[in-house]
Amino acid sequence: MVPGKFIKYNPKLFSKGKRGLIYTFEKNKKIFAIKIKNPDSEAIARIQNESNFLQLLNKYKVGPKLIEADKDYIVYKFIEGKTLKEFLKIKKLNKKIVNKIIKQCKILDKLKINKEEMHNPIKNIIIAHSGIPILIDFERCHFTHRPKNLNQFNQFLKRFNLS
Repeated sequence: MVPGKFIKYNPKLFSKGKRGLIYTFEKNKKIFAIKIKNPDSEAIARIQNESNFLQLLNKYKVGPKLIEADKDYIVYKFIEGKTLKEFLKIKKLNKKIVNKIIKQCKILDKLKINKEEMHNPIKNIIIAHSGIPILIDFERCHFTHRPKNLNQFNQFLKRFNLS
């Protein structure tokens, strides 16, 4: 359930995932997203995990801009654009977009963070209307000695002949 303090903004369900529900709302002529736990999910502390990683990664300009967080929800700036899956239906990936995704993967790897979804990131990268790719959905992130984000993304590119 969306926390009470956001009800006055009339949030609308935008997306339903395995572990989270995303609502959008408008405040001061800006659009925000609020992510809460999917009540059907048995995952524990995934919202808190995503909040922790977004706080860190935003310092490196990775992920949507985190606005507010609590143990039960996160609020971030809504990214207007298309998922990588939607984008690929109408356009080809250009080198500029690929290089910006690779740069973000390198940042994750340098920080020893594994995102766990770069082998098939079609729903976890938004190509903003400005053309900038933004990684989303950090609830499964974890620290590791051998992160594989760049390697997984390169495998994805090769598998779909996108490189």
